[in-house]
Amino acid sequence: MQFDKELDARGLNCPLPILRAKKALTDMTSGQVLKILATDPGSVKDFQAFCKQTGNELLSSDTAEKEFIFFMKRK
Repeated sequence: MQFDKELDARGLNCPLPILRAKKALTDMTSGQVLKILATDPGSVKDFQAFCKQTGNELLSSDTAEKEFIFFMKRK
């Protein structure tokens, strides 16, 4: 998937992946896509809830060898 910015949140636990993603999104324009790499198992539910609350779109979430990969579109 095409993305405009990548955030490496591997090794960070809640709430840091969300906080870093929120900060990264503020530097992006509407419609741009942020790729997030995380290792915290709780990040799956966290990013779903974050997108619901903020109006950003979670395009996809995948798991690859204990890593979680999210693609989020800025509203």
